[in-house]
Amino acid sequence: MNDATPSLHGGAMLHPFKGTLPKIAPDAFIAPGAHLIGDVEIGAGSSVWFNCVLRGDVQHIRVGARSNIQDGSVVHVTHDLYPTVIGDDVLVGHLAMIHGCTLESGCMIGMKAMVMDAVVVETGAMVAAGALVTPGKRVLSGQLWAGSPAKHVRDLSDDERANLTDGAIHYAKLAQIYRGQQ
Repeated sequence: MNDATPSLHGGAMLHPFKGTLPKIAPDAFIAPGAHLIGDVEIGAGSSVWFNCVLRGDVQHIRVGARSNIQDGSVVHVTHDLYPTVIGDDVLVGHLAMIHGCTLESGCMIGMKAMVMDAVVVETGAMVAAGALVTPGKRVLSGQLWAGSPAKHVRDLSDDERANLTDGAIHYAKLAQIYRGQQ
């Protein structure tokens, strides 16, 4: 294989960019149809689901342990400015757009949400489904942001805070079932 030849990883495509191939923890699940490009690292027990694209071509993408990027989501970066860093135990819902931002450990991003350049979503924060978090915003721990453009709409309840990582835990277990079928 030369530096420009994509390779298969359990049905997913790994594409090198400028000689850099994605790195995937041995127990991570990358679904068939996903595409990982360039400087992308996927942590232990994490999952990238069907038809996702993680393109680390002009900056890097890092996904921590037990996090999941659900079906159809796109993760990209900002040229020479902002990588995308996703911590541990993060849930990124279906069809989300994550771009040049930081998602701290234990946060949740709803389905079809868009999180833009230089945004930080803190540990214990939630971005609602369909929200657009515009560049440079900071979603504080314990807050729910919703709307387009997104804004702080309320604080999370004690129950919501206590259960915020339940989805990430569920997906980590589900990913291991899928891995066992490959």
